[in-house]
Amino acid sequence: MLVCDADGVIVQANRPLAILFGWPVEELVGEPVEILVPAGMHGRHAVSRRHGGAAGAMGNSCFKAVDQAGTEFPVQVSLSPLEAEGVLFTLATVRDVRARTDAGQALRDSEARMRAVFETAADGIITVDHRGLIEHVNPAAERMFGYSEAELAGRNIAVLMPSPDRERHDGYLRNYMRTGARRIIGKGREVHGLRKDGVIFPMELAVTEMRIGEARMFTGLVRDITARKESEERAALLLQELRSANEELSNFAYVVSHDLKAPLRAIGALADWLATDYADRFDAEGREHMRLLINRAHRMGDLIDGILEYSRLGRTGGTLQMVDLNAAVAEVVDLLAPPAAVAVTVAPQLPVLWTEPTRIRQVFHNLISNAIKYMDKSEGCITVDCHDEGERWRFSVADNGPGIERRHFGRIFQLFQTLAPRDRIESTGVGLAMVKKIVEMLGGRVWLDSVPGEGSVFYFTIPKTPRRSQLETR
Repeated sequence: MLVCDADGVIVQANRPLAILFGWPVEELVGEPVEILVPAGMHGRHAVSRRHGGAAGAMGNSCFKAVDQAGTEFPVQVSLSPLEAEGVLFTLATVRDVRARTDAGQALRDSEARMRAVFETAADGIITVDHRGLIEHVNPAAERMFGYSEAELAGRNIAVLMPSPDRERHDGYLRNYMRTGARRIIGKGREVHGLRKDGVIFPMELAVTEMRIGEARMFTGLVRDITARKESEERAALLLQELRSANEELSNFAYVVSHDLKAPLRAIGALADWLATDYADRFDAEGREHMRLLINRAHRMGDLIDGILEYSRLGRTGGTLQMVDLNAAVAEVVDLLAPPAAVAVTVAPQLPVLWTEPTRIRQVFHNLISNAIKYMDKSEGCITVDCHDEGERWRFSVADNGPGIERRHFGRIFQLFQTLAPRDRIESTGVGLAMVKKIVEMLGGRVWLDSVPGEGSVFYFTIPKTPRRSQLETR
């Protein structure tokens, strides 16, 4: 508070005013009141004060003030006349309204941000009053339903619903307002919307309730999911077609393989009979031809068995069990019976896995048997090892065999692919393809590292938490 005389000179000021303007009280007294007004307003303020009287100079309103440091800030001033011993003074009550102004600006900024979100949101936003009448729709909702905001304002929200939801809506809203029983409000769900042109489309709807004083209103967030639904339908159709194709392919592989094995057994038996009973009638070239015939008949039989086994991987599930790999790998090595020149070393304390026992044995069997089969050193060395990688186990089967050139790394995991001539090493080209398929079905991956002439290391991972879905019948 301060008191001015008729000439606008400050004659008295209290401590709060001095603190507000940053002046000592004794320095304010005797100064013109314009010291508290921005420099650009000095002249106008003085003229207004002289010609309009003290009360008319400022009135009861907000205007700009300035402190000793020159900082301008908004204040609210209330003036009232004051008479003492026949002399007229003016009492000014000054209130700092910066906080109020900042709050107002913050509110305006918040409203601007909310308006920007409302206008630019990709999803439709619709506000509805307690009677179900539309108040506002954003541009996304206008595009979605084909109406302008002006066309929808004041209309019942049911205009955007197809039957029978349209007829039920008002009753549902009345029941909710009366009982609070919810069906959609506060919950997200899939419903259908109705465009202006009569087209019905699927959408996701989430409705929230707001209270502004005593008024109740609802905001609906709407997302058109037509494209997603069409994509899901196409995916379901493709999945069904893929399952049918896989089933047909599996059946085809089984039937063809079964039909091939009968004549192949006859060819093999006949070749064995000829080689045995007519051995003395063949010259060296004839005996070699018979040997090749028998070997190729056996290879064909192995290939058919491999095709059948590979096809079964995609359509038969296994039973999950706790498998102690220490025992399982030892059984595999015993079954393979490596020659004396090949030493197979298995790391101690292999993990116990919750997996399908037959398939995990197939993986180790194929990798170790390949290392034995292709060994070209006089003293072969094969090492089976394991490392803990946190969420998974990483296994390796290393050998000191011929090695593989990097350009063949991807090819060897493909079906029927072999690198050595088949007349030199019997191979169907199915083993590594089966390893890859089994490991991936178990949720892992397989790869190799190799140096030609020095050997190869085949790696594969198995998750510690099994992926049961990969083992179920497809």
